[in-house]
Amino acid sequence: MATLVLDNPALGRGPASRPEAHRGVNHAADESSDAAIMLRVAAGDEAGFNYLAEKYHRPIIHFLFRMVRNQAVAEELAQEVFLRVYRSRESYRAEAKFTTWLYRIATNLAVNHARDTRHERAAQTVYLDAPDEETGATPDVADDEPSVEQRLVRDERMAAIRAQVMALPERQRIAVLMHKYQGMDYRQIGEVLKLSESATKSLLFRAYQTLRDKLKGFV
Repeated sequence: MATLVLDNPALGRGPASRPEAHRGVNHAADESSDAAIMLRVAAGDEAGFNYLAEKYHRPIIHFLFRMVRNQAVAEELAQEVFLRVYRSRESYRAEAKFTTWLYRIATNLAVNHARDTRHERAAQTVYLDAPDEETGATPDVADDEPSVEQRLVRDERMAAIRAQVMALPERQRIAVLMHKYQGMDYRQIGEVLKLSESATKSLLFRAYQTLRDKLKGFV
């Protein structure tokens, strides 16, 4: 993947966007951190870029897939994410975590794609309870083989969750995906969405409260 990104003839085209960052914190103090590696990429270390692209390729595809619900589109958007990272390498500042910057780019691309293709989709589904692509585990579902009745209940519950997640406002939906699946904390989600930590907590509280209220019969 990283080699494909580096070999892509589109590199270097288009203006580099300058990501906003919280000032006053240097995330590159640890020379082995992603932020420090990204600063070396900005100085011309292409091997460092290959390392970061390889490290985050699958997580970014997984995140984008949950946003757009289409594997081919998720892979295409992931390619664009890393192209933008490479093009914008010289504007990266270590005041922001590398992952914050990376997921902000991915989020913006996914949101723009959803808006641009809204008329093409009869319905977009977000499988909040879908099995994890790597482990195969399904959240909140026992490991033991379920009975037919349990499967029916589970399927009904999952369908209800999908519908209610899709009914959440856009920012709430994105925040829930980052919090539940990417393991991102309030501060990092807030940095991606450009919200304060307290505003992020409120956003997630409202999202989960809405889901609890709408799904009372399934939890």
